[in-house]
Amino acid sequence: MEKPPYRLTSEILNLVIEIAEKTGQINAQFLEKASPELRRRNKIKTIHSSLKIEGNTLSEEQVTALIEDKRVLGPQ
Repeated sequence: MEKPPYRLTSEILNLVIEIAEKTGQINAQFLEKASPELRRRNKIKTIHSSLKIEGNTLSEEQVTALIEDKRVLGPQ
């Protein structure tokens, strides 16, 4: 194995760590975070699908109303 043309010092290692930390901070600022509206819609769709599997006939609009604490009339 060839010897590199430089010496790896603690100063160099500290600078590499600092660069990596800064790169991580910058990357974290640009990560996509799911919007609250997207999470809300996914929650409604999940509840609606689960209810449908169990034979419940509530529509997505009715499930939305229930989540919003509104009164919903179901079939007789």
